[in-house]
Amino acid sequence: MFEIVFLGTSASAPSVNRGLSANLVLYKNYRFLIDCGEGTQRQLLQSGLGFRKIDKILLTHGHLDHILGLGGLASTFSRWEAIDHIEIFGGKPALRRVKILIEEVVLGNATPPIRIDYCPLGNAPIIEDSSFKLSAFPVSHRGAGCFGFLFEEKPRRPFNAAKADALGIPFGPERRRLVAGETVTLADGRSIAPDDVLDAELPGTKLAFMADVGKTDGLEKYVANADAMVIEATYLEEDADMARRFGHITAAQAAQLALKANVRHLYLTHISRRYRDRDIAAEARAIFPNTTVVRDFDHVQVKRAEGKG
Repeated sequence: MFEIVFLGTSASAPSVNRGLSANLVLYKNYRFLIDCGEGTQRQLLQSGLGFRKIDKILLTHGHLDHILGLGGLASTFSRWEAIDHIEIFGGKPALRRVKILIEEVVLGNATPPIRIDYCPLGNAPIIEDSSFKLSAFPVSHRGAGCFGFLFEEKPRRPFNAAKADALGIPFGPERRRLVAGETVTLADGRSIAPDDVLDAELPGTKLAFMADVGKTDGLEKYVANADAMVIEATYLEEDADMARRFGHITAAQAAQLALKANVRHLYLTHISRRYRDRDIAAEARAIFPNTTVVRDFDHVQVKRAEGKG
């Protein structure tokens, strides 16, 4: 299961009710900050989450409404917070801009008091462990180096306790080794294989997260069958020409992608002040009913669909 806290959901400039782009994705002990618009520090505090363990920052692109808050956040981390190392992942243009912001504007070219790693995104996974993989994929917006992110739990085979009990497998290391895929030998000499006690494989939860997107061509292969997809809805179809001119999509285009990609739930963000939430929701839901227009501080749990597989 993944959790998303939407900290800032406005497009381009803040509104009375919406801050600039910032989001937190939580998984086990990980906390990933996706984008860091102006005012993100206050949003983190107001959300009740604070700054704890936010040492991995993912940038969708380098536009100011998505990165400007990093200056203040880096300053806070360097002075007050018990964080001694942060990793910032992004395209090379975004990282160049962020490095100038932090090292020249904030720190005045002084030696950073904390370790900051600027990590260019590529084809390799950002993080991968035994249960989880985080990777990036390219999106089209204005300029180079724009990305979306895939959070994917790995498939697993549930342990069938009833089968284990029937076979007389004791509680303890034997069961742990079977879950890990090892064959074990019991005290009576019997050999027990993982297939004897593990059920059929279940796919993990999949979350696709995007911010600004200029077109949806080519995205279906990345977001296919996601349990949740987050994407912008900066414009309505009545302003589709303006959307194309500024490198954005409409709520209808986001919904069409969700429908084609067999997404389970669509979350729309990056909302322009020119529209009402209900109008954005109506346009998207006419195509893809399971749509939510998110607001600041919405907290969403993304779980694997029952029966998925």
